[in-house]
Amino acid sequence: MRIYGNRSLKTVTGELTRPTTSRVREALFNMWREDLDNCHWLDLCAGNGTMGAEALCRGAKLVVGIEKYGKACSVIEQNWQMVATSEQEYRVIRGDVVAGLGKLGGVKFARIYFDPPYESGLYLPVLQRLGRGEILSPSGEIAVEHDRKSWQASEIEGLELIRQKSYGNTELSFYTLDTKVN
Repeated sequence: MRIYGNRSLKTVTGELTRPTTSRVREALFNMWREDLDNCHWLDLCAGNGTMGAEALCRGAKLVVGIEKYGKACSVIEQNWQMVATSEQEYRVIRGDVVAGLGKLGGVKFARIYFDPPYESGLYLPVLQRLGRGEILSPSGEIAVEHDRKSWQASEIEGLELIRQKSYGNTELSFYTLDTKVN
């Protein structure tokens, strides 16, 4: 797999992870390109760490990933180590994504990318947790990758659905904190 700057990344063999397609990845980073320099990036269900690596390559100051599978966590660490500069920080939290959100130590993130296994049932519990306003910075955004057929974006308490973009069967739904609640 290749990312920004034609850098090659390691991948996990087998079907434990489902990497974000290059088309979706490029579209997202084009939308957020002005907001990446020195930002704090959170990669939920990080897989191979491709999105976090891309964020590091594009200037994120801090990247944190949460991933359930140990083999994938090792690959993420290797990938991020290859692309991070000495001024950038990164950390991988191994475990359940909902429990992992409690291990962030009060850090707020300007950009959150959430790409769970499509049939996992994680969308609602994770977005409800993010809607509490403890993790997403006040001007931050969440991008949720999902299959248009298996999950439909909806209003979540504490979050405002601001836009959706479709790429074939893949959809990105974007949320910000609801200023009326937070």
